[in-house]
Amino acid sequence: MGTIADQRVGRRAQPPITPEPALSRIPRVRIGRPALLWWGWAAALFLLYATVSGRRQALVRTTGYDLGIFEQAVRAYAHLHAPVSALRGDGFNLLGDHFHPVLAALAPLYRLFPSPYTLLVAQAALLALAVVPLARQAARVLGRRAAHVVAFAYGLSWGIASAVGFDFHEVCFAVPLVSCALEALARRRWRRAIAWAVPLLLVKEDLGLTLAAIGAYVAWRGPRRLGVAVAATGLVGSALEFKVLMPFFSPSGTYAHAANLAPAHHSLLTTLALAPLDAVRPEVKATTLVLVFAPAALIALRSPLALIAVPTLGWRMLSTNVFHWGTAFHYTAVLMPVVFAALTDALRPYAADGAPLTRRHVRASLVTAAAVTLVLIPSFPLAQIAHRSTWRTTAHVTAVRDLLRRIPDGATVAASNRLAPQLTSRTTVVLFPTFPVHWKLYETDGPVPRPTAQWIAYDRVPPESWPYPPGTWPYPAPRQEQEYALALAKYGYVRVAEADGVSLLRRAERPSHTH
Repeated sequence: MGTIADQRVGRRAQPPITPEPALSRIPRVRIGRPALLWWGWAAALFLLYATVSGRRQALVRTTGYDLGIFEQAVRAYAHLHAPVSALRGDGFNLLGDHFHPVLAALAPLYRLFPSPYTLLVAQAALLALAVVPLARQAARVLGRRAAHVVAFAYGLSWGIASAVGFDFHEVCFAVPLVSCALEALARRRWRRAIAWAVPLLLVKEDLGLTLAAIGAYVAWRGPRRLGVAVAATGLVGSALEFKVLMPFFSPSGTYAHAANLAPAHHSLLTTLALAPLDAVRPEVKATTLVLVFAPAALIALRSPLALIAVPTLGWRMLSTNVFHWGTAFHYTAVLMPVVFAALTDALRPYAADGAPLTRRHVRASLVTAAAVTLVLIPSFPLAQIAHRSTWRTTAHVTAVRDLLRRIPDGATVAASNRLAPQLTSRTTVVLFPTFPVHWKLYETDGPVPRPTAQWIAYDRVPPESWPYPPGTWPYPAPRQEQEYALALAKYGYVRVAEADGVSLLRRAERPSHTH
């Protein structure tokens, strides 16, 4: 419950604080025991997330784009080098791709356990930790049973599931930070909220906009000057990262994803005027916008905390990159704490009222949120844990393991996208066959450029297509196989082994062809 001192922060009068539910109207929460419950939820979710992502790696379902890229960056940090990723390009510093110096925090752990599993386990832990402040705040204002529903709905929400089901991404650091900041905002602990939110500037360049939104909320509901200062910090921080820091680190001297931010129309005025329509068309955008708030039965939209989701939803829906519009990948993970913190905040006045009708409204809202979560689970990656194929090692996976075991540590390897993260912890890996300039390749009259990696490992039967459409490189159509093999032989590569669609080639001491 807020204090008089809390209400008098700043120079202007503060709006009245909605009282927390009377203790007679909600279950009494004992000190100590609830903490074990919320941390129990975190532990259970951690095991779930780590199992799903770990099995994906074990079954060769992870990718070089993005797990391999991030592992190369963390591996470089662990050896006190700049976060250069050979998969991304020749000498490509990943701080020029996205601004995420927070990845260096994983370097000590990776130095002890150099493996892609280290990144996946760390991500599972960070995503699971976010449930603690969400459940704690729900218990504080709605009661313990409601808190379990919030923990369940967040933990199995599709936004978190999509992140767990696609490799590793830096945004996992932002999820618990946003969750803790939102709990502090709900309790009007303004400075604590800001302390949790400021590190977002080190997670990813667009999250400065989320920091600005948090600052705007503080200026609106709390001390105005402090909020305005935080909002300005977020905007300036993101601007510096976009315009100065990332171009400085990028080998090209420009922001690598600038094309995604290109105006949708010929003039800036037209772009601004049509932005509301462009944000909901094509249809996939409108569907995603509804699904973001669906786990909270759309009730979260009643809370002003939901406005903190606007920056992330805005840049995604106005981006020219179609991958940003849908429900796949990791882009929605940072929004899930916002959705469930806003749900708790929206139900708070009803719980405080205590009348029979309002109590039924709270219960019905929570039941609906849990039901929507259950309905959506089968459509998203956490459902993989119940699939028989998740626990079965196929002949294809065995072939991959046997062939890649032949590649010695420290070698240079050009590998298919899905084989790359099986090798990034012990070799230098580039993507096959889109070799970066780092390998001093030359255009030829053949179907592929000239490679100089010591080994080539490619898989012609990938289970998924990201980041390439089916039937295109690096997965050639069957009719291209003969021409493909002849081109590699011309460059001095000898087929060492082949099994179940996986080929392993090694460069001969003296290539049969020189350029």
